[in-house]
Amino acid sequence: MSLVEQAIARLKNQQLGAKAPHGSASSLRPATPFVELTEDPISLAKRLNIDTNALRAGGYLPEKEKDRQFADEYRRIKSTLIEKALSDDKTAGEPRVIMVASAVPGDGKTFTSINLAFSMALERDMSVLLIDSDVTKQHITEIFGLRGQKGLLDALTDESLDPETLIVPTNVRGFSILPAGKRVEGTAELLNSNRMRKNLASLCARNARRILLLDSPPLLITSEGRALAKIAGQVVLVVRAGETPRHAVQAAIGMFDEKQAGGLILNQGKVGLTDGYYGYAAYGTPADET
Repeated sequence: MSLVEQAIARLKNQQLGAKAPHGSASSLRPATPFVELTEDPISLAKRLNIDTNALRAGGYLPEKEKDRQFADEYRRIKSTLIEKALSDDKTAGEPRVIMVASAVPGDGKTFTSINLAFSMALERDMSVLLIDSDVTKQHITEIFGLRGQKGLLDALTDESLDPETLIVPTNVRGFSILPAGKRVEGTAELLNSNRMRKNLASLCARNARRILLLDSPPLLITSEGRALAKIAGQVVLVVRAGETPRHAVQAAIGMFDEKQAGGLILNQGKVGLTDGYYGYAAYGTPADET
């Protein structure tokens, strides 16, 4: 049985039940004015005020009546990721650098990144930095109204910039964002550069309880996604049930080391008695294990 078949088989056995009608990128509406940048009167720094109700209306968060189901699902997903992130195991790179990836577009990767970030931010002694690493599409930057703000690419092209100073804090405790920044040429080379590695290391060093969550480009159609897979400590792969070809999932899994495997999220699946939910499994876990 292949790794993908094992993961999906385990999903069926677990009988998870959190419905996710908005999970694909194609269902997400364009950014609406539900965020605003304001000046913090104490630090004089910009802070992002997020209206979660408007995010929900835009399709970036689940419907209110499904909050508990989603909370349970993301609690399962994050627990293993956080446990590994806070371990001393750095055999596959810095485990606090977690890449949320997909094989192809439309699998719900950005939806997953946002909801996973919010869930991780609930941890009382942790913080999460959501980094818009999909530097071509820049979905996170657009969704949160950060177009025109300096970000990741600026820190990579201008060595005088400290990436820490480009982080945008929010009114959600423990949750901040690093926008994609100004578009430039040669982004794959920038993401695969020593400068990128140094910037990520610096962001981790500033806060020992901070997780870096990278919203990345699709692995199979972008060189940027493949570049990020080389430096992430953990990789979470989002798969859209009934849409993502099995061979594409297998090819995407083959692009990173087994030690980087953070899990596979099955989006909009029809498993057991419930339709259209997120399910989660570890790569290569035997189907008869619980």
